[in-house]
Order: sequence, then structure tokens, then C-alpha cells
Amino acid sequence: MIISQGVAAATYAYGDGHAKTNEIFETNNNHDKDLNSVDADQHSKPVMLAGILPKDSAEQYELTFWDSIKDSNQISDYEAYLKAYPNGRFAGLAQSRIDRLRAAAPKAETPKAAEAPSPVTPAPTAKAPEKKTPSKPVAKAKPAPAAPTSSGSSTAGATGISEIQDCPTCPPLIALPAGEFVMGSNSGDPSEKPAHKVTISTPFAIGKFEVTVEQWNACVAGGACPREASDASRPKNTPVRDVSWDDAQLYVKWLSTLTGKPYRLPTEAEWEYAARGGTATRFWWGDKMRTGTANCKECGQPWSQDGPTPVGSFAANPYGLYDMNGSVWEWVSDCWHNNYKNAPTDGRAWNDGTCRVRVIRGGSWREDASYMTSTTRFKYDASVRHSQNGFRVARDNK
Repeated sequence: MIISQGVAAATYAYGDGHAKTNEIFETNNNHDKDLNSVDADQHSKPVMLAGILPKDSAEQYELTFWDSIKDSNQISDYEAYLKAYPNGRFAGLAQSRIDRLRAAAPKAETPKAAEAPSPVTPAPTAKAPEKKTPSKPVAKAKPAPAAPTSSGSSTAGATGISEIQDCPTCPPLIALPAGEFVMGSNSGDPSEKPAHKVTISTPFAIGKFEVTVEQWNACVAGGACPREASDASRPKNTPVRDVSWDDAQLYVKWLSTLTGKPYRLPTEAEWEYAARGGTATRFWWGDKMRTGTANCKECGQPWSQDGPTPVGSFAANPYGLYDMNGSVWEWVSDCWHNNYKNAPTDGRAWNDGTCRVRVIRGGSWREDASYMTSTTRFKYDASVRHSQNGFRVARDNK
């Protein structure tokens, strides 16, 4: 991941002792020449951030947090940075961008109510470009995948797969049967190791799409979910974002009350089982990136740097699920663990009491193709809202 424009190299270590080189000292660049003197001062002098930056270090968190928002046009993203790092190395730059955005469009965005995240976990760190899934999923009870198309995916004839919807304003679901698969990868990011067989013993249903702005607003109208000021300017058929793990819990609780069904976030194992769509390759469409299959940076059209496209704009996977790769990062129910050592093998959520750091999956429209693999995972504090984070729902389907 590029930390900022115009940089030189230093090294930081991953949790297992592996090291990766990244570009991490800032020099003058041209894209912020219109900013005030605070910006000019920060960009005129090289700032060396040399040394070892562990993946879980506070300095690396700040750098990756900034990298995830540095091209944003949302005031709330820069406010979130300042709340987390009021004396951070980019604090002056963040404030000047807030001032510029407010001057350009004083009514375009109402700042969100302050939320004090603790601790803040930033957008994901750099990933290795090549990863391989070690072996094919075991075929036990695995449904036969239907062939995807660019305009949709038919689940007719795929054993155990059907589409259901519990109410007019509820997200449509794809019901999946029990089965087995190999989760994770033995190459690439250390957090995805070791690859291990998981048995999904209970059928479940998962959102055909990510929860949309329109669906979220139904919960807002029901008095159960907070209103996000920025949603007013976003198309109703785009994924809701700027929602925390805690916010997602409010939504699934509301759906459960509304329908009488046990809605929840998918477990991490269920999410990857669904994302793979019965495949064992790096992506559900194969081992190499293919344009038009994921909503990500430089991954093909339709794509916009301003935000994710309407749900369903890209091809569905063999299970008829859309946007599992890219679009927005998706919250799952599990606590974050640095790797899969001692992870459950039965598909349940891996939780440790009242942990505050939770797993996000799938990458977003602002990441590149290396984040679009079926194994991509990262972490975020459960209370933090970020413009790249959304979710899809799940429930048991016995």
C-alpha cells in the first residue's frame, strides 16, 4: 500500500516476524498546492519516518489510517482522523482539508456527532500481491455452483441454494446449504495462516447484497438506527457506509424484531465460505484478476473514486452473491485474531468475551486488486465509523 505521494523506503515487520518494504517518508507533492500555509509547510520538508514499524504499532496505524482517507472528499473522514490523532503528523493537513471542503460546499455535509474511538484500528496494511489457496474445498454437501453472468447469477438448479426475503424492506438473502471448505491461505498475509478445513454444519442465509442506504433508512425511520448525515447525498441503492460494528448490531436487532427471524452478522468462516462460492482459487473467478468482476481501484468499470457503485453493478459469484470482493469492507461477527492458529473449525464465530476489535472482510472500492482475494481480512475497532466500512446480514436457515 502506498502511504502517501512522493516517498522513500523503510521497513516494517508483520506479526510473524516477516518484513515488508513500504514507501514511508513524505516529500513535496503537487496535488495539495491549493492548500493553506500549514499544508505547504508540511509538504515542503521531507519527514523521515524511518525504522521498524510493526504491523500493530501506533505509528503504522496512523500512517495507514491517513492513507485510507488522504484522497477523500468527506469532511467526516478527516474529523475521524483528528479525533483519533489530535496531535498527529497530518493534523494540520487534515484541518486544512476540512476548511477547504467546508468553504467549497458549506452545506454538502453536516459533521457527525463526535465519537471517541478506543483504540482506533486503521484501514488495512499492505498485502502481498500473490497468494495461493493450498487445496480445493472438500466436496461434502457442497452445492453445485451456477455459472455467473455480468448482469446477474441464476441459482436455479444449484442444490440447496434459494433466494428468500422476509419483508419488503428486508435485504434479500441467499440460502446456502451446509458444506466444507479450506479457509485462509498458507502464502501471503500472515493473518490468513494457517489454511484449515472448516465444516459449516448448519445451513444459513446471507445477504445477496450489502445492506443499502435505503434499507438502513428503513431502520432509521423505525427509530432503531442512527441517521448518517452523509447518506442524504448518496444513492439509495448504494451500500450504507460510515457504520460501525456497534451500528450493525442495532440493525440486525431491529430486523430480528421486525421479522421474528434470528438476524445477525455472518461469522468470518460463513463469510469466506459464501465469498468463495464453491471455488478454491484466489478469486472466485480464478487465480488472476479479471476486469469487471470486483468494484475496486483499477479493476474495471463501472467504477468511481467518489464511492461504491450501486449494489449488483458487478458480476455475482457462483452462489448468486454480489460485491463480496470490493465495494465496501464488511463487518463480520468475530473478534480479531492475528492468525488462524487454534481457530474454530465448525464455522462458529471466534469470540473472546467482550473484545472491541472486530474483523472486516473483502476490501473496498478504494483498494487495488491484491485486496480482492477471497482470503483478504483486516480489523477495526467496533465503535469506529469509517467511510469504507459497511456490512451484509445473515441468519440461520434450519
